[in-house]
Formats: sequence, structure tokens, C-alpha cells
Amino acid sequence: MFQQLKNIDTAFRHVRIFSIVIIIGCFLLSGFSLVKSYQATEDAQNRIYILANGKALEAFSAGRKDNILVEARDHIQTFHQHFFSLDPDDEVIKTNITKALYLADQSAKSEYDNLKESGYYSNLISANISQEINVDSVQIDISQYPYSFRCYSTQKLIRSTSTATRNLLTEGFLRNVARSDNNPHGFLIERWKTISNRDTTLQHQ
Repeated sequence: MFQQLKNIDTAFRHVRIFSIVIIIGCFLLSGFSLVKSYQATEDAQNRIYILANGKALEAFSAGRKDNILVEARDHIQTFHQHFFSLDPDDEVIKTNITKALYLADQSAKSEYDNLKESGYYSNLISANISQEINVDSVQIDISQYPYSFRCYSTQKLIRSTSTATRNLLTEGFLRNVARSDNNPHGFLIERWKTISNRDTTLQHQ
């Protein structure tokens, strides 16, 4: 009889331990499922589908801080492309400069006015000169706001008889503004100025 009671007590202890293990396992499984569900929800919220040419293309959203350097460099490069890429056509010059001025403050407008008053654009048109620019590198300091930058570029003045190459160095600051169709990156260039713009080579055609 005592042996039977002992067996029953042992069996009850095993059942209790097994039940506790099952309960703990259920809690762990529930917790794991909740974590995975939360992660799946986060992934779904970060997933964006763009319809292009009848096809759904997947894109991913990211925070402003994740892409600040990439967007800032592209903003600076876009501004310089618009401001310095010119053809001997008054309408082309006005169109490009207008696009550039949406990306910068009065300092860029002042630079444009100075070049216009000095006859720079008139000379491009009368001499049939095309101006191209290639942004070599952009250095940005995001440790302090507004963000300071320096832009190193190569500028070309293309004539029918020759091509002049210049090294262009500019600097300024970036301030956050609202995004728009004219300013998709949401930056504004401030206190922009040219540090140096000197000829390096001259090639005759």
C-alpha cells in the first residue's frame, strides 16, 4: 500500500513538473509569436509599392536621419548642375537658374545677379559657349546644424575652337525646409559662395 502511495506521489510530481514545463513553453511560444508579429507589422509598414508602367515595384521607407548624407549630397549636386550647366540659349539659362534658385537662399540669387550684371550670360550666348559641370566630391559636416559643406567640381567651357577646364570650389550651409515638387530633398542652401574658380587646362579643337 505504501509503495502504491509512493508511486502515486511520484507520478503526481512528474505530472506537476510536466505541466509547469508545458505552461512555461506556452508562455515562451506566445512571447515569441508576439515579437515576430510585431516585427512583421513593422516590416509591412516600411514596405511601399510604387506602380510604374503597369508593374508594382517594391520600395522601402526610411527615416530622415538614415538618408541625410545621401539626400544632402544629391541636393548640393543638383543645385550645382542647374546653376552651372548652361547652353548659349537665354531660355535654357533662365530655366536652369530658376530650378537652382528654388534650392538656395538669397546668396545664390545675388551670385546670379552679379554674373548677369557683369555680362557673363550674354557672353555665353554671343560666343556660343556651352558650360558643363561635374561634381567631383561633396564634404558635409552634420555634427552641427545648419550643416556646413564644401563642393569640389570640374567646370568646362566648351567653344567651337577650344575647351577650357576649371576647378571650382564652393561652400555653404544646409537648412531643413519643407519638401515640395521644386525642392524634393527638403534642404535649402544658405550663405553659398565661390571660394575659387581657376583655369587648369585649355584644349584646342
